[in-house]
Amino acid sequence: MQLRKATMADFDQIIAILKDGANQLAEHGVNQWQGDYPSKGQINEDIENGWAFLAVSEDKETVGAIAIVDGPDHVYDHLDGKWLSNTDKYVVIHRVAIHSQHSGKGYATKLLQAVINDIKVNRDDIDSIRIDTHEDNKAMQHLIAKMGFTKVGLLHGVYRPNETSYVYELKK
Repeated sequence: MQLRKATMADFDQIIAILKDGANQLAEHGVNQWQGDYPSKGQINEDIENGWAFLAVSEDKETVGAIAIVDGPDHVYDHLDGKWLSNTDKYVVIHRVAIHSQHSGKGYATKLLQAVINDIKVNRDDIDSIRIDTHEDNKAMQHLIAKMGFTKVGLLHGVYRPNETSYVYELKK
């Protein structure tokens, strides 16, 4: 799995991948990404800041999208929990999606492993990696735990009112 930094030329493709991801969540009864998040404005910001990446498989197919956001991320200002690392030197993984045409091939695992490896090798300025997901997104919770993250707390109402997200951290 390779990560390719996205440009504005990739905007529509990222939107399509994330919309497909929202549809997959809805099909599994997960009420995540069912409103105005992630928005076109958010994706534009991700690209402009160099946070948006495309996941490219070994056979050169674009299979997914991900945002790797430099901290501090104010989404976590009201964490109900305790970080493993008391630091502002972290990145956050947001907006992870593998297109349904490529599901069931282990690409989500390969994508997160590629991100973790890249950060460990190329980001000496980073102490930890953080990620969160909806309380009902059991597939992502399983993947996050499989990748070695530790659950550190909860977020309440950050993305939508009355919504709870589980928050995880991986020390580098």
